[in-house]
This record gives sequence, C-alpha cells and structure tokens, in this order.
Amino acid sequence: MSEWHSTLESMIGIAMSLGAEKADAVWFDTTDISLSCRGGVLEGLERSESRAITLRTFVGERQAMVSSTDISLKSLKNLADSAVRMAKVAPPDALSRLASEELYAKAPPALDLCDPVEPAADWLFAQAKEAEDAALSIPGITNSEGADAGYSRSNIGLMIASDGSIRFARDYATSHASLSASVLAGSGTGMQRDYDFTTARHVSDLKAAKMIGENAAHRAIKRLHPRKAKSGTMPVLYDPRTSRQLLSALASAINGSSIVRGSSFLRGDMGKRIFAPGITIIDDPLRKRGLASKPFDGEAVATKKLQVVEDGILASWILDTRSAGALDLATTGHATRGLGSVPSPSSTNLYMEAGAASPEALMKQMGNGLFITETFGTGINTITGDYSQGVSGFLVEHGEIAAPVAEITIAGHLRDMFARMIPADDLRFDYATNAPSLLIDGMAVAGSNA
Repeated sequence: MSEWHSTLESMIGIAMSLGAEKADAVWFDTTDISLSCRGGVLEGLERSESRAITLRTFVGERQAMVSSTDISLKSLKNLADSAVRMAKVAPPDALSRLASEELYAKAPPALDLCDPVEPAADWLFAQAKEAEDAALSIPGITNSEGADAGYSRSNIGLMIASDGSIRFARDYATSHASLSASVLAGSGTGMQRDYDFTTARHVSDLKAAKMIGENAAHRAIKRLHPRKAKSGTMPVLYDPRTSRQLLSALASAINGSSIVRGSSFLRGDMGKRIFAPGITIIDDPLRKRGLASKPFDGEAVATKKLQVVEDGILASWILDTRSAGALDLATTGHATRGLGSVPSPSSTNLYMEAGAASPEALMKQMGNGLFITETFGTGINTITGDYSQGVSGFLVEHGEIAAPVAEITIAGHLRDMFARMIPADDLRFDYATNAPSLLIDGMAVAGSNA
C-alpha cells in the first residue's frame, strides 16, 4: 500500500472511530525547483519538497476541515480529533455534502500529466541563460530583467469514506515546467519592456529557449517610441495574450458560487444568447497534457468535456456539488480544492474555438483601431459587467499596424463585448484558459485629445 493511501486511511479511520459519519481527505506531495539568472549569472536557486494533508469530517449536516504538514501518527490523531470536535459544534448546512457515489470516477483516463524526470539545475540554468543570451543578442536590446526556469511535480491523493468504509481512493501525478525571459529596449525614459514564456506538463514540450529570448526582444523593440491614440469609439483587436482575460471574466461570471450568491451579471442568462452565433466555448479537463487537466475533480467526480457556450448561447454553469445543490442542478465535475479549503467550482482547460479569419484579415476588417498586446490593472467587474483597463499595443490605420501606443484606457460592458466578439483562427493552448485573437467593435478609448 502506498504511503498516501495508508496515511489517509489511518486518519479517516481515527475520525470515524471518534464519531465522524462521513469524511474525505486529500494528500499533497510536491517537489519544486526554480532558478533565475540575469546577465548570465545565476541569481537564485531554490528547491523544496513538501507534504500536506487535509481532512474534512461530517456529523449530520455539520462539517469541519483541518489541515497539516505533519503526517506523524500523533498529528493524524490530533487532526482527526480536532476535525470531529469542530464538526459537532459547527452550524448545520444542508448543502455541505459529499458528491453522489454514482458520479465517482470509476476508471480515470490516462492524461499523461506527469514528466517524472526532474531536470538538473544545470540544465535549467542553461535554458534560462540561452533565452537571455538570445534576447541580448538582438540589436536594440539594452538590458535584461532576467530569465527564469522551473519544474515542479505533485502527487494528489483523494480518499472518501461513508457508512463505515472507504468509497473512493485514487491518486494522480502532475508536473509543470516553465521558461521565461524579460528584457528592455531603448534607453532612459524611453525604455520599453516585454517578455515571452513557455510552460508545459512535459519538459520536452517547452518551446526552444532561443525562440523565447528572441520573441521577448522583438516584442520589446516594437514597443519603442509609443504615442497615445486619440480618444473616441473604435474597434479593438486583442491578441491571444490579452483575449484570454475576457474568457477568464466569463469563467468568473458563470462560476456556480457567483450564481448562488447572485454576484454575477450573467445570473439570469442561462439558455440565452450572450455571444454571436457560431461562438463555441468549451471546458475540457480531459485534454492530454493539458495545463489544467485532471482525471477526477476535488470531490472524486469523473471529469468530462463541457460545452459552456454553444452557438453563442450560454449552456452551462461551472458547478461543484454545493453550488449545484443550491441551484437544484447536477455538479459538472468542476470542484477544486487546496490545502485548507473546502471544494469550490473552477474551470479547467477553458477555451474559445477558433474562428475562420486570420488576425491579419480581422485587422484589415477593422480598418482603423487598436491592436492590444498588454493590459494593466484589474478593471473587470463580473458583478456588474463593467470593463475598464489600461492597455498598450499598436495603432492600426487602414488595416495595418502604424505605431506603438501606450497610456490608454479602454472601456465597455462585458455583455456588449461578448455579443460583438469575432474570433480569429490563431487559437493556441499556452495557458489553462485560452482564446484566439478577438475583434470587438465599438470600444470606448481614452487617450489623447490632441
């Protein structure tokens, strides 16, 4: 029997002997290594290993949860005792429950989420240095903010017990590798910064270090000598680095917890058209090597591909057991949990399907407007739908990039923005949440009045 299994089984067994009627427990076992270099010199190197456990107990309609990084037998006994005593005096909550057993993952799919070979620190440093060197070799790059590389591996085990026996006990492993570089172009007050990065489950899927450095350099150089755009109403084209934020806003607005609280501007829009016809948005936790893939959710529910928006119509909330119960619906298998937190709903690999036109074609279609490559601040309010963000990017004239722009604010309302989105054909899976370039007409732009 594996260590995670025996540890959780012991802890749950103690809790049941003390009066818990039901319980679940999670095991987190993580190894992490990260380093940074600047000017070709290693600036920092860290490696950590950690183990942690979380126990949730139920006594009637009352629940309590405790967690610890100490997995000794004495600690397990103390945790179980604390969890049961707390549950007995906690306020009753009819919505706090385990997921229905028939929903548990019976045969989780193989998603290839873990690269078991930890890269050596020397290799990570060589990758970071190569990315930085490649950036600094580009004429016009005057300084570096450094390059970072890292790798982490985790094992997550989940065990659930009720009616005196173990009902679910499975684990899965994940890994995460990353490389990034950030550099400066120009000099004095005219300096501009930009970056590039790559992240993947497997080290072999990382983009080439040289490409990362060169991309960061070219992006920084293109931003030199920016000007302000004139204030007014105009079309805006978001590149994939920024368009994904709009999809993240959707994910927040359709999160079951937000819907239950009534704190979403979309709370009354299930089954209604919120995007243009033809727009499809999917959440796919079963994507092989996906950055947010998982074979089962934080409540042991089998995960499955979910159509969130179908032909522009809102088709589903993102739900866990609690939020689903409050809405008299079934969980969508999107419970997530961390150390010290009860399950809550969250999207996984969320993406908008690509459109038919290239970004260049959409730029031609927009004529005059803005091409947004970076946003600043947190001006997205998913309670009211109001949207206002600082941005930088490029002025587009007659369908062509004309000049870099900065110190601009764009504003609108998410409901109107969603309805006018036109996706390009350049969908990439660089993040957990992804969207292609998006053209949106009629955005309010605050820049220069000159």
